[in-house]
Amino acid sequence: MTAYALLGAVEHGLMFSLMALGVFLTFRALDFPDLSVDGSFPLGAAVCAVCITKGVNPYAAVAAAGIAGACAGSVTAFLNTKLKILNLLAGILTMIASYSVILRIMGMPNLPLLGYDTIFTPIESLGFAPQTAAIIFSGCAAALTALFLIWFFHTDMGLALRATGDNMKMVRAQGISTDRMIFIGVSASNGLVAVCGGIAAQSLGFADVNMGIGTVVAGLASVIVGEALLSSRSVLRAVAGVILGSMIYRLAIAYALSFQIGEFRFSPGDLNMITAVIVIAALSFPGLRRKVGVGR
Repeated sequence: MTAYALLGAVEHGLMFSLMALGVFLTFRALDFPDLSVDGSFPLGAAVCAVCITKGVNPYAAVAAAGIAGACAGSVTAFLNTKLKILNLLAGILTMIASYSVILRIMGMPNLPLLGYDTIFTPIESLGFAPQTAAIIFSGCAAALTALFLIWFFHTDMGLALRATGDNMKMVRAQGISTDRMIFIGVSASNGLVAVCGGIAAQSLGFADVNMGIGTVVAGLASVIVGEALLSSRSVLRAVAGVILGSMIYRLAIAYALSFQIGEFRFSPGDLNMITAVIVIAALSFPGLRRKVGVGR
């Protein structure tokens, strides 16, 4: 693996840790299998790209992306809580509808951002290379998001949200509205994923309607890898594990794509297979560790 590929993996690992934290919020904290994130990610990228091309400040464009993602998440929550549609199906319906919304917003399948100022421009103006600027910004964003989630999960609302994921009947018996918790959790998750989409669009230099394919798989892979390395006995370890898992996942992908034996080497088309192998290894690791007596 070249130094450039290594830095790229670190950059993407930190950047997409925001998306992984969003997936963690629903799949782990709320126990809500939300597939609408595959649509929220390109939705955030599309909204951010259109705002920038219209002259909006890049930071405000990212905020607009987050609002759009939260709206998509609220649609999923509404379908599930009010219309009583299965959570998996509600997420799929929102994801499918999002692609049509994205095409309406951009007016085309792909929207380039070359030549426009981005959120990385102020850091680059200090003399940092574009890749280094992206790493600095993504690292700060991941750290701030992690600190906010750790604080939030220790608030009354955060505890109620976690309790909803653990035992919904018990939460209802305490007089807490589980529908409200689902709305808050799913909306916040999709908003965070959309923010990641907006940042990714500025980093990559374009927004594409298909850039969200596999988002939920990559997010779950990061969460599972993090849990395999750091047990989720506390909120701090769980959140830190997600960020660490995101970086390791991207490093593993970069290493696999650079791996070569003779004339054989992996291609970008093998990405889904590589992801499946990583997830299987991460899921199997805790059981294998217990069998050999490590980490008891």
